[in-house]
Amino acid sequence: MSVVDEETRRKILEDWESNPMRKPRVGKVTVNIGVGESGDRLQKAYELLQELTGQKPVYTRAKQTNPSFGIRRGQPIGVKVDLRREQAIEFLDWTLDAVDRELHESQFDEFGNVCFGLEEHIALEGVEYDPEIGIFGMDIAVTLERPGFRVMRRRRCRRPVPRRHRLTKEEGIVFMEEEFDVEVLP
Repeated sequence: MSVVDEETRRKILEDWESNPMRKPRVGKVTVNIGVGESGDRLQKAYELLQELTGQKPVYTRAKQTNPSFGIRRGQPIGVKVDLRREQAIEFLDWTLDAVDRELHESQFDEFGNVCFGLEEHIALEGVEYDPEIGIFGMDIAVTLERPGFRVMRRRRCRRPVPRRHRLTKEEGIVFMEEEFDVEVLP
């Protein structure tokens, strides 16, 4: 039983078939490991993320000072990496296997994007526990977009994307169910 009713699903799929510019695609997959402190543990998270994704991560910095946690504004406290194109799809497929291809409706936002987390990176297939590194959790954010979204990001002649061309939550759910064989739970 899908979260999206059959009538809405049918309309969405017909819309995608009739106009290829309406069919969504994975824009990027952002993988984040929030350590909450700098130092040795952050460096291990950096190396782990680089090993898992094959890309060089960037450090995320604290937005404000919190003395009770010993965090200063601007201090690196996490690492993240953006994956695009085929690499993003392969990584997403790999991480969805770790969550048994099940997502909840609440993990989708109003624009069809989806976020989910892994409590332990060793849940990924083929990743062994290394006592040198330890165990890290990670957040995976999938940004969905339609062809033509470059219009709002390009440097020259930038324009807003009209509301009718943006994705909806239902379209995001149908896309994930159709393309990645994901079961979306209520």
